Amino acid sequence: MHSMRTLGMLVFIGVAACRTVEAPPPVVVNDEPVAAPIAVRPSVAPERRGDEIVVCGRRVSIGAPVVLWTDVGGYDAYSTELHFPDEAPKDKPVGLRYQPGRKLAKAVDSKETRLGSLSGTSSCFDDARRAIDMFVLHYDVCGTSRQCFKILQDRRQLSVHFMLDVDGTLYQTLDLSDTAWHARQANPRSVGVEIANIGAYKPGDATLDAWYSTDEHGPRLKLPEWMKTSGIRTPGFIARPARAERVHGAIQGVEYEMHDLTPQQYDTLVKLAAALCTVFPRLEPDAPRDAAGKVRWDALSDEEFKAFHDIAKKHAKLGREAINEADREKETEKWRKIFGERFPACPSRTAEGLLTTAAPVSSSLSFPNKAIDPTKKPMGFA
Repeated sequence: MHSMRTLGMLVFIGVAACRTVEAPPPVVVNDEPVAAPIAVRPSVAPERRGDEIVVCGRRVSIGAPVVLWTDVGGYDAYSTELHFPDEAPKDKPVGLRYQPGRKLAKAVDSKETRLGSLSGTSSCFDDARRAIDMFVLHYDVCGTSRQCFKILQDRRQLSVHFMLDVDGTLYQTLDLSDTAWHARQANPRSVGVEIANIGAYKPGDATLDAWYSTDEHGPRLKLPEWMKTSGIRTPGFIARPARAERVHGAIQGVEYEMHDLTPQQYDTLVKLAAALCTVFPRLEPDAPRDAAGKVRWDALSDEEFKAFHDIAKKHAKLGREAINEADREKETEKWRKIFGERFPACPSRTAEGLLTTAAPVSSSLSFPNKAIDPTKKPMGFA
């Protein structure tokens, strides 16, 4: 919908937390339900720098502010309890908000799959790297990550691996070895992030005017009066779109407009996407394309969705070069070769601390060899 310099690593799906999304049905084989793997919340070593995400209990430094589900003020999708009991809905969701484990091929070259709980297994990291080949972005249509988690956890019985708030704070709610319920058929093979943004609307819709005001510096987010607590971690933070003008585009042939993400969100998103493309070798830095090589702005058919990984390989090399490019103008030029001239100029930044996908994982990421405690269960489990 809107151009962003990390779109080359992403699949953008217009499913938002504050819109109607159904939880996936139980797994069924030969007309019989399959028992779900045991729900296990992976343990995370207490020593942290505050910029690490977690994959199979291992910490991965991304160079951006991260709050884990185990941290004070974090959001825990392993819990079966309401996160905001003082704002409880009439109908309380019951049960898990996610699927333990990932759907894995029975053999490396097999088309048959099995549902496996990865947490606590010695093959967890390798299995996750084989399973994950999509990074799905959503704008949350909630405005803030606090509101997003309330809708997912306490209302819809859904989940997402990451939430990106307007100040650039990244919240991780699940280990990436587990399957979040956020993108229907993409769930088993994807990592998902809900980006705090009220979303896109047809021109003339009053929603954007209600959520944004304008001062001498341009547009700024204006939270509604009913939102008594924003949950934004940066005190006094003023959220401003990266571009003053509204962004326009056509999705499924219908014109929409929205306000851009904040510069802080872009900065964190770039670092997260670069890290994920490094950790997961099957996660290609590209987006769905048509026969002419242009980025698709409509939904993929079931067959196209299944073949997405093979299609993405075509532009993967150029996308990875753009990720690692330290020069701002050269990086912008590479992204525009992939996504076209409407791609915005990349903001200034230094290459210091940027994860490089060309280097071996062990040399560019932080993977302490910490044991996972498979006996630690989610809150609410006996």
